[in-house]
Amino acid sequence: ATKDEAKKHRYRQKISEYMTRAEDIKKHIEKEKQDGKYHKQIRIEENATGFSYEKLFREYLTEIVSEVWVEDPYIRHVHQASRYSLYNFLRFCEMLVKGPCKVKTIHLLTSWDEGSGRSQQISGLEEIQQSLKNYGVTLDIAYSSSIHDREIRFNNGWMIKIGRGLDYFKKPQGRFSIGYCDFDLRPCHETTVDVFHTKHTKKM
Repeated sequence: ATKDEAKKHRYRQKISEYMTRAEDIKKHIEKEKQDGKYHKQIRIEENATGFSYEKLFREYLTEIVSEVWVEDPYIRHVHQASRYSLYNFLRFCEMLVKGPCKVKTIHLLTSWDEGSGRSQQISGLEEIQQSLKNYGVTLDIAYSSSIHDREIRFNNGWMIKIGRGLDYFKKPQGRFSIGYCDFDLRPCHETTVDVFHTKHTKKM
């Protein structure tokens, strides 16, 4: 809006400098991604909200994502105290089905339920598997007694490690409390999320 030509020139110069700097940063990040050196850390504080799976993963789910690997030893039945891991995994799958990515295969590596809930764990995962088929998605389930890492990988090179795996949400206060349905409003347990980019995504 200014009519001062000297000011206009200075502003244009500053804008040009900022644009150049932004481009340089973008190129640097892109190079780090290509070199497999990119690392971003997100700290989720105790009782923090606004960290639904959509908010956490959406920016990494580009249209070319067709295959996903989930390693989490605790995808088990909901009978466990304060654990809703099967429902959390189902919610994660729902997010993948909604897109914008075109996921065709989800590989899940988890551990057996060590208690009486093993049959319920198996039937729950098989139900998710069958439901995903209706959307053209194959769920490949494998079990390991030695798995302890928690990580999620996409075939576009992104890898996300969450300290608590998919189970970082707190138990809702009641079935009709705010945050029961909308996970953006659900308080979280304290955890750390590490995001990496690597040129070669490991397969199970």
